[in-house]
Amino acid sequence: MKRYALLTVGMMALFLALFGVVSWLEIPLLTDPAPWLEAGGLPAAVVGVGLLVGDVFLPVPSSLVMILHGVLFGIALGTALSLVGSVGATLFGFWLGRRGGPLLERLVSAPERHRADRLLERYGDLAILVTRPVPVLAETVAILAGTSTASALGWGRVTLAAVAGSLPAALLYALTGATAARLDQAGLVFVLVLAMAGGFWWLGRHMETVDQKDA
Repeated sequence: MKRYALLTVGMMALFLALFGVVSWLEIPLLTDPAPWLEAGGLPAAVVGVGLLVGDVFLPVPSSLVMILHGVLFGIALGTALSLVGSVGATLFGFWLGRRGGPLLERLVSAPERHRADRLLERYGDLAILVTRPVPVLAETVAILAGTSTASALGWGRVTLAAVAGSLPAALLYALTGATAARLDQAGLVFVLVLAMAGGFWWLGRHMETVDQKDA
């Protein structure tokens, strides 16, 4: 699995480099999307969802976008918009991984791919669920999951995992925006989201241990 590890590190390094480039260029839409969203209405909803989907390969301040969804659209609709965008990002990353399958075949040996498929078949949805709130890692995991064979991890499992992993963050950020409308609370909410992701990871590991004991 050495080449898979190198590929993972390389993808994360690429995403971090893109973040640095965008920060250096100070692209307004990506550094502060508030002016494009504050008018509200359908255009703001489209821009917000589009930014979250584009977070697969662009350094979008997704927590800020989700809070603004809560500010502009309320808890229910704000959560729904953020959920659609976040799940859309996972599926887009998964699709990119599917498209990159032929390239991966030239970089990774067949035995390594077989081992990776077995791991993704068993833990792929849990990995997507747990990493969904974590910047950079979420995009990397989604793309790598897409490189699996269709029998190892399909679109249905990926979608369910993405919904489960995205919903807590979407709801918490929408609540923050709708009830307080204070963007300085984003850090605290982000910590809570990471704590929930850790809880999902622990639950998955506990269930795995129970299954092994029962077997």
